[in-house]
Amino acid sequence: MDAATVDAWLTELGIVPIGRDERDGISSWDLQLDGLRRADIRVTLILDPARTLVLWLHFAPPISDSFRVSYRQFLRWNDELPFVKFALSADDRPVLTSEMVVDRLDRDALGLALCRLLAVCDLTLERSLVWLHPGARVVPAMGRPSRQVALFDRYAAQLAELLPSEEEAGLALSDDRA
Repeated sequence: MDAATVDAWLTELGIVPIGRDERDGISSWDLQLDGLRRADIRVTLILDPARTLVLWLHFAPPISDSFRVSYRQFLRWNDELPFVKFALSADDRPVLTSEMVVDRLDRDALGLALCRLLAVCDLTLERSLVWLHPGARVVPAMGRPSRQVALFDRYAAQLAELLPSEEEAGLALSDDRA
């Protein structure tokens, strides 16, 4: 596994990094992606070629409401959502992560993991309104088509639980903030 391989996979997936860095054998890519409902989601990929690829997404700005309530919400979502984990950074920013071991990594595993993170951002959008758009009563419209429609189309079958059709209710998530 090496950075050039990840570069090639991103190109094949139609993703153009907005930043790229390498230090001490560790490579990183900064991406700005869209969900189907939430725009301009910043994702960082961090590759340790001997061990893992970490997908790190700043989910929301620092939490300003009751810390305990927000933290409990993230812990519940960790139980309810497969293959992703919520956490809080040192500055109380909610982050959403996924980790992949390099011996199971390929283009489609990376594409599916990225799409899964974006789908979780969409799925939790209403419940995250208090963090993402304080004071707003409804989620603002994206205002343009998603740049990742092809990515969602490519992995829709594997993410059916996270991408419900209009007739289906989809995955029911808890809401501890109510």
